[in-house]
Amino acid sequence: MSVEKMIEDLVVRNPELGAAKNDISRAFELLKNSYENKGKLLICGNGGSAADADHIVGELMKRFSIPRAIPEELKTKLENNFGEQGKYMASKLEGSLPAISLNGHNALSSAFANDVDAELIYAQQVVGYGNKEDVLMGISTSGNAKNVVASMIVAKAKGMKVLGLVGRDGGEFNKYCDVLINVGGDCTPQIQELHLPVYHVLCQTLEYHFFSETK
Repeated sequence: MSVEKMIEDLVVRNPELGAAKNDISRAFELLKNSYENKGKLLICGNGGSAADADHIVGELMKRFSIPRAIPEELKTKLENNFGEQGKYMASKLEGSLPAISLNGHNALSSAFANDVDAELIYAQQVVGYGNKEDVLMGISTSGNAKNVVASMIVAKAKGMKVLGLVGRDGGEFNKYCDVLINVGGDCTPQIQELHLPVYHVLCQTLEYHFFSETK
């Protein structure tokens, strides 16, 4: 199945996302280009959006819906240099699309919040993790989460691409995102319900592009 067909099927299942279809395709291209240039994805959000960030990492760092072979060079080194254990690991490990959820570093986040400024926790991590080839993805139902906006400002200053996933009118995210996927709506739970199929299809299309043998 082509990437285009996957996105079309998403809209058929979720007609509310019809207006966001082109931006979902643009987001796929943005992420594809990053990964093709050895970049990674940094993701942040608050509350339910933080849980979504963790969810996305889980889908990108291991198989989502199809098998993923590890790079042949790594497979060969494991098999040739580490005996039976290496062969076993080579048969079990899976290809990854590198992604980091910025809400998962409790010691760093609590220290920075206490010592410096809680609003800049995600921005500080972009300072440390972010490279020009990377993409920062911010998730917010309103698009006005101050700590996520701050991280976007740092990302732009570092020459990174910024992807937003929002609802309502997009809020402050409109100022900083290279691609903004706005699912619309005014109710936070309903916006979050639409965020999930959007990031699922992004994970599926990326997996298909990088790991499918029949693409």
